[in-house]
Amino acid sequence: MTDRDFLKTFSGLLAALVALTVIIFVVAQMVSGAGKVKTSKADNTQIAERIKPVGEVVMAGAAAVANGVIPTANAADKGESTYNASCAACHAAGVAGAPKIGDKAAWAPRIAQGNDTLHNHALKGFQGKKGMMPAKGGNMSLADADVKAAVDHMVNKSK
Repeated sequence: MTDRDFLKTFSGLLAALVALTVIIFVVAQMVSGAGKVKTSKADNTQIAERIKPVGEVVMAGAAAVANGVIPTANAADKGESTYNASCAACHAAGVAGAPKIGDKAAWAPRIAQGNDTLHNHALKGFQGKKGMMPAKGGNMSLADADVKAAVDHMVNKSK
């Protein structure tokens, strides 16, 4: 093979590779949609509205309340709802020596100790002769104010 034949073959191969590269580039642009029409911001908003999920999962917490997803309740409602969610498991049935809500005889000596003592026992836990109270009723995710509201709710129902 002569030098001239080699140059012809090499140039043809080089030209074929350049042509193949251009073809691949054009096909890639077509597939990726580089030539598609851009949508406006209003169109994007309408599209997002049409394809949004039917419902959303919301975790109850401080962020949900702060963002207005969960409305805040007054103290009485908060105390009752906290009692129903966390405290009723023991205080409705008297489990582990827990005084039943509304049992005036069982609550009287506790109420006599004062709200500060009751709040402290509910928040930090308490081991007594008649039973035990786990800290925050075993639900450590409760806010201190919610625990205090639940204690106040039980005291008001047991006076």
